[in-house]
Amino acid sequence: MQIWINQQALEMTMGATLQDAIVLSQITPPFAAAVNNQFVPKSLYTQTVLSDKDRIDLIVPITGG
Repeated sequence: MQIWINQQALEMTMGATLQDAIVLSQITPPFAAAVNNQFVPKSLYTQTVLSDKDRIDLIVPITGG
């Protein structure tokens, strides 16, 4: 199946979870995750099964003043 992470298309196997996609993206904490514009709490990453064409946004906070 094809998914999108931060506007980049990737191929994953059926049954892949949000946690699998995060590992594939190699992002380092801290970050927030959303699937199809819906925030997903960290406690649900391993339970959130992805579907073909899902769009994942991994958002890193910006600090400064």
